[in-house]
Amino acid sequence: MIACGLDFGTSNTTLGLAGANGPRLAALEGDAVTVPSALFYDRDGHAEIGRAAIARYVDGQDGRLLRSIKSVLGSALIEEKTQVGRSAIGFREVIADFLRTVKSRAEAGEGRAIEAVVLGRPVFFVDNDAAANARAEAVLREVAATVGFREVSCQFEPIAAAFDYEQQVRAEEIALIADIGGGTSDFSVVRLSPERHRAAERAADILANDGVRIGGTDFDRHLSLGELMPLLGYRSPMKRPGRDVPSGYFHELATWSRINRLYTARTLRELQEVRREAAEPERVERLIHVLAEQRGHTLAMQAEEAKIALSSRPSTTVDLGWLEPGLAREILAPALVTHTAELARRIAARVESCVRAAGLGLADIDALFLTGGSTRLPHVRAAIVAAAPQARLVEGDTFGSVGTGLAIEAARRYGARAA
Repeated sequence: MIACGLDFGTSNTTLGLAGANGPRLAALEGDAVTVPSALFYDRDGHAEIGRAAIARYVDGQDGRLLRSIKSVLGSALIEEKTQVGRSAIGFREVIADFLRTVKSRAEAGEGRAIEAVVLGRPVFFVDNDAAANARAEAVLREVAATVGFREVSCQFEPIAAAFDYEQQVRAEEIALIADIGGGTSDFSVVRLSPERHRAAERAADILANDGVRIGGTDFDRHLSLGELMPLLGYRSPMKRPGRDVPSGYFHELATWSRINRLYTARTLRELQEVRREAAEPERVERLIHVLAEQRGHTLAMQAEEAKIALSSRPSTTVDLGWLEPGLAREILAPALVTHTAELARRIAARVESCVRAAGLGLADIDALFLTGGSTRLPHVRAAIVAAAPQARLVEGDTFGSVGTGLAIEAARRYGARAA
């Protein structure tokens, strides 16, 4: 049986295979082993995924872009439908379309069917709701079966990252694994060693798991609300004293998984009324233009690009000339920290709670292993490191550690042939 590990991420997806020479990631888009978790449906309902999907949207082709689709798991949106071309399809089907394409591309590269999968899952799809977490995992398993996997199981994403890291461990140690992804931040405390790496059963080595539903898309959202949405009327006054333009539109527009809900005639009618009553109607007019042209994802991508730029530069400028000639917004790096400091604090607080749950003190942690795209944000990294200052800092493959670790787990569980 050929088995794989599938890291279906909020922002990016990888698929790992375990072969005679060790685990490796399959090429999923050209030579790239990561594929953005994005779909573009044209007006006939035909789907494209990944970078090609984003490019079709950016090029202005007629259709609908969906990103961060994993975030609907555990939410009421999973039971809803979204308009695609001439018909509406459910979000389960959207996720299935994406995973089916990922599976088929990996199989095309291997020249044979992949029958079993270990799916990565966050520690918590939803904070403080065991029933919702169970439902989210059940849906993910069902979709995986729908796209053709005969054997389906799950593993926590930080545990998978630990198995990847363990390949380089030379002596027994206690490691804290921090996986800060697009939708969630997940932590595990794990006992690792070269000898334990060969064991088939590792439950006793997993000392604690914890997590919080905060990830890179939340940083995008807060940055967008703080810096871009005010240009569209967020927190601007109405003519009537003491009232602001309704904020709900902006929160949905800044949230990847909810943008498409605004592309309705009803929303546009409501905003025409808001514009008439707004003290600064020209700002609301910009919002109307964004929604009428279905360019909300353009704004979200620009917020994401600004966040990434500010992780390594003192400032960046967001060019909004597509919305209004000459419109731009310069953002300084301290602004990103200001808008998202509370998110970083909450992530770091989970480090301490996870260590406590393991019955250990911070001084007992030998290594801090970081993976996930949001670990590139300096203030997030600093907050995590400060929570475990004595641990040795180890850098993982930012986007590939979880998929690689899931491939290792798939080989253990299913005895996969060399791939």
